[in-house]
Amino acid sequence: MYAILDGMTARTHDLAAITALGIVVLANPLPQVTLGTALVAILANQIGGIAPDLDQPTAPFWRNLPSGHVFGRIFGKLLGGHRFISHSIIGLALFGFVVHWLLLFLHPIMPHVNIGLVWWAFFIGMASHLVMDTLTKEGVPWLLPIPIKFGVPPIKRFRITTGKSGEMFVVFPLLLLVDIWLCAHNYDTIVNYLHQHLAR
Repeated sequence: MYAILDGMTARTHDLAAITALGIVVLANPLPQVTLGTALVAILANQIGGIAPDLDQPTAPFWRNLPSGHVFGRIFGKLLGGHRFISHSIIGLALFGFVVHWLLLFLHPIMPHVNIGLVWWAFFIGMASHLVMDTLTKEGVPWLLPIPIKFGVPPIKRFRITTGKSGEMFVVFPLLLLVDIWLCAHNYDTIVNYLHQHLAR
């Protein structure tokens, strides 16, 4: 069962991350990639989609680790608490830098994986998280250290409340419809790509 976080539910962030990745890939066709690269990139994208919420110990990532709540508290304090550093442009840069070096470290054990594409997939997932949280009542402090939380629309009462009807019956279904439209509208492109460009 997916957890309800302070921004959007985890399943909404998962769907938003893969939707954003699909839009970017279809708008900018990739060169030939290996199946390994594609799978690792999708995994990285989903990790990126939940990465900003590592600033709270109740995040699904911490709950699935032994003593994760303890590490989650420590990590959250290092990031200044929920909806702080990890939900800003500074956080995007910081996480991007760390993941870049982690991928360089891991590259020798997965030499046939294009770590550049994997990094971009992670970054797209993380950016999608911040965009989605910008739609919520709390907003996002994009421009830290300027302590202003930005939200869309600007009038707070018109924004999404986590786990309520606006998210469940508007945002999530809209993301699904976008995915269905993308697949239907680009069916031939997707099939040709899978046949011609997804190397074994």
